[in-house]
Amino acid sequence: MPELLSVRDLKIEATSYPPGEPPKRVTIVDGVSFDLEKGKVLGLIGESGAGKSTIGLSALAYGRGGAEITGGRVLLDGTDILPLGKSGIRRIRGARVCYVAQSAAAAFNPAHRLGDQVIEATVKHRLMTREEAKKRALYLFRVLGLPNPETFGERYPHQVSGGQLQRAMTAMALCSNPELIVFDEPTTALDVTTQIDVLAAIKHAIEETHTAALYITHDLAVVAQISDDIMVLRHGKTVEYGSVQQIIEEPRQDYTRALVNVRQEARAEADDQSSALLKVENISAQYSNGFRVLHDVSLHVPKGQTLAVVGESGSGKSTLARVITGLLPPSDGRISFDGKLLTPALKNRSREELRRIQLIYQMADTAMNPRQTVRDIIGRPLTFYDGLRGAAKTARVKELLDQIEMGNGFIDRYPAELSGGQKQRVAIARALAAKPELILCDEPTSALDPLVAEGILKLLLKLQEEAHLSYVFITHDIAIVRAIADSVAVMHRGKLVRFGPKSEALSPPFDDYTDLLLKSVPEMEIGWLERVLTTRRMASAGN
Repeated sequence: MPELLSVRDLKIEATSYPPGEPPKRVTIVDGVSFDLEKGKVLGLIGESGAGKSTIGLSALAYGRGGAEITGGRVLLDGTDILPLGKSGIRRIRGARVCYVAQSAAAAFNPAHRLGDQVIEATVKHRLMTREEAKKRALYLFRVLGLPNPETFGERYPHQVSGGQLQRAMTAMALCSNPELIVFDEPTTALDVTTQIDVLAAIKHAIEETHTAALYITHDLAVVAQISDDIMVLRHGKTVEYGSVQQIIEEPRQDYTRALVNVRQEARAEADDQSSALLKVENISAQYSNGFRVLHDVSLHVPKGQTLAVVGESGSGKSTLARVITGLLPPSDGRISFDGKLLTPALKNRSREELRRIQLIYQMADTAMNPRQTVRDIIGRPLTFYDGLRGAAKTARVKELLDQIEMGNGFIDRYPAELSGGQKQRVAIARALAAKPELILCDEPTSALDPLVAEGILKLLLKLQEEAHLSYVFITHDIAIVRAIADSVAVMHRGKLVRFGPKSEALSPPFDDYTDLLLKSVPEMEIGWLERVLTTRRMASAGN
């Protein structure tokens, strides 16, 4: 079958601005080549900064963050799209080639309804009438399992969860029936149960429409379920390129073997649950419109320990973190920290109370000022809490960059010049700058490849041991829960359905929801997705 997309000797460069040195050109993608047939999926795997997203965007003849395609060819159905003028490229983007971004929160316009944004490109390219596009969007909302699909499009981006927003962006890409879709970590923000539905929907759509896809991810277990071939990347170069079966079962290169074999070691639980640093007692919370998102939640976090909070998108995990920090005052219940009641609202808390509890947001893209450098982002809490300025502040910023394994070369870069994983690490450094006692971690490793994520988790555990830190770790990754948690809280539709030491929470007998959650964790096994979906269908038929 003829190739839909052929990339030959792709070279992409950008300008680097080292501190105290003149600007210089650096190569971020070097001589990458591959082919992609219609109806096939190529998975792009590699660590943060490997060039995965940059290569994916080249299929749209686009270079972000100052990146420039300086060599090679990108052939779409035999036509090199790189020499096309702006008008020619505009006719391709959103019509023949679509893109699903890593951070949907940063990709949607907060001032417009979701439905209008989902159909915008399809209508603008005159591929469908507005009514036809709305029907197509409604169908996709249903396929992707979005709540109340008939009215979902009437909502604004801030009115839905991160996982729902990511699925809405997938609907946007599929709406125009494109020939090629570039999926840039489309399930990163999703819980494991929702991830299965989205992966199945994407796979079904590709099979039905014969659409080709580039699937960018750091999760080999995910890419094994949806891809036909895999390209492993590192430092902008191809490490290994082959079929899914060959890459998963017989990797040839050391780096690929490390990606396949990386495992988190289970952490031994601490037995002492008596000295609680944080106590959440009978907390309920609701939005200004009266919609209740938390229902009578009670839990605690002992000093120096980690509570993992798991649950599907929209279960109330992130809302719980907002309540603890005071961003959303509870409607009922109380929160105690180190034996003292916390004032419900953030604005009424003392500077010392603010310092002691820090939050690492899920979406690093939307949590940073794009006009500030890394020096400014990390340095602000140093000035606010410790009064550091000048050389002393710069020295501390450099120490924090070393702690998160980024180095001083990033100190004067802007967020747009960082990869998704690098942005998340800067967010971690900003939280550490305050020298907190409790850190609320809202999916801080979701944008990182397994090897980098393992390093960050080890760093967090090391800091915990050294400074006796406590963590509330919000995640949908059960492997991370097993690696770092002392206790586990399972949430479903705003309620706490399971809470206790890790050995008890992750051991049977399970309630129905926890059982579903644990069975939805992707395994490094070809055909796993189909097996799980078949089991679900059989269970549903039996009921």
